[in-house]
Amino acid sequence: MTRGVSFFLGTALLLLAAGTAGAEVALPAVLGEHMVVQREIPLHLWGRAAPGETVTASFRGESRSVATDELGRFSLYLPPSAAGGPFTLTVSASNTIRLDDVWVGDVWVAAGQSNMELTLDEAEGAAAEIPQARHPQVRFLRAERRTSSFPLADVVTDGWKACTPETAPKVSAVAYFFARHVREHNPVPIGVIDASWGGTPLAAFTPLATIAGDPALLPALVHWSRMADARSTTLLEIEKEKRELEAAAARARAQGQEPPRQPWRPDFDAWRPAAIYNALVAPLAPFAIRGVIWYQGESDASPERAPVYARLFQSMIRDWRRAWGVGDFPFLFVQLASWTAGPGNAWPELREAQGRALTTVNTAMAVAIDVGHPTDIHPRDKKTVGTRLALAARVLAYGERLEHSGPLFRQVTPEGPGLRVSFDHGEGLTTRGGAEVAGFEIAGADGRYIPAEARIVGSTVFVSSAAVPAPRSVRYGWADNPRVSLYNAAGLPASPFRSSE
Repeated sequence: MTRGVSFFLGTALLLLAAGTAGAEVALPAVLGEHMVVQREIPLHLWGRAAPGETVTASFRGESRSVATDELGRFSLYLPPSAAGGPFTLTVSASNTIRLDDVWVGDVWVAAGQSNMELTLDEAEGAAAEIPQARHPQVRFLRAERRTSSFPLADVVTDGWKACTPETAPKVSAVAYFFARHVREHNPVPIGVIDASWGGTPLAAFTPLATIAGDPALLPALVHWSRMADARSTTLLEIEKEKRELEAAAARARAQGQEPPRQPWRPDFDAWRPAAIYNALVAPLAPFAIRGVIWYQGESDASPERAPVYARLFQSMIRDWRRAWGVGDFPFLFVQLASWTAGPGNAWPELREAQGRALTTVNTAMAVAIDVGHPTDIHPRDKKTVGTRLALAARVLAYGERLEHSGPLFRQVTPEGPGLRVSFDHGEGLTTRGGAEVAGFEIAGADGRYIPAEARIVGSTVFVSSAAVPAPRSVRYGWADNPRVSLYNAAGLPASPFRSSE
């Protein structure tokens, strides 16, 4: 769906309210006091008023006017401007809206599931960080959870908040550390719009037309149809769990023990393809941004979902860029951290699928394999993750010259009794603390992998094993919770990989 079609379809809900709200000019929730608007891009303002009414907007000494259409919609652009603030924005028709404390800088969207959603007060080091979280030129907007079968015109939010010790505890920890680091090295105002939702699949963030229009993506619709077909049984199971949980809680309280927690189940509505895109992403697309940071994949790391992830993820990135219409903005994402997922999982395959998105222009991947937790799917070290995303932003968005990626598999070459593995971003290969090079396995023609001896040779790793005299393939960190050891000179970890499927 093009940006124009999405905009005019999306404004439908704003217009439905026009009859009861009167003729006053109204703006969507993303346009509000304390906001950050994107620098060096025309400032887009849109909303509704009475049909045929003239709407005038003024900002930084510039004014533009436009008449609403027969449905009361308006859309206008003010000239691009440089970073700075605070400024006042006014939009006038029969009434005047005055928005104070508006800053011009860079706007990022933070999206994904629970590891993006996890708040600063839940993160490692929160007690020390929160009292220092005074960053008045960093602003956050949280799009509240809701779903829709069609693109909505607006998000639900309680408005833009400046980053203070009072507001910081409930913002995304990854987004907070990302914004803090970016601003430390590029001192412009930073705005972050949080559109994350824990425990949700990639398909829910993807436009429905994209999924339905690509035969290779139809498995995503099959997965949803199976979930929908089982809904009646699932509801009965939930009711049974509820009764059992209430009984168990009563017994626990009688014995002075902690009541058991209800087991997690997917949110049925939030798993519907395009449901989150329609409600949380499409309404934001008319608002210009600098880029996206993304942390998702846990809900898709199963044998039936992982095979379609690479194509679906790349399609979603392209669609988001088309929706915003501001070019191939940086799309920075986190590879799944380590976690003991148990038998029958596809975490290694999902990480591989994520890495394939690097073939899409202007993308970067923050490897998090070394900051996971074996028994907690929500590792608490969000500072490392946010900082690694920020390193990528400093290169892709701000043009700095620095290493932003850990070693990425390039090729494998047979050499005598072993294999030589070459890497991109592999300058200064090393291990931490002088540890051995661990995590490598090799296989011969039978495809059976066994642990390999590995040693660093310059920017390559030579792997071999006496048990595999004619090795054919190599893999590294190929497990849900692998033992890994390889870093480059910048201290960034190597991504898990396999040389052949």
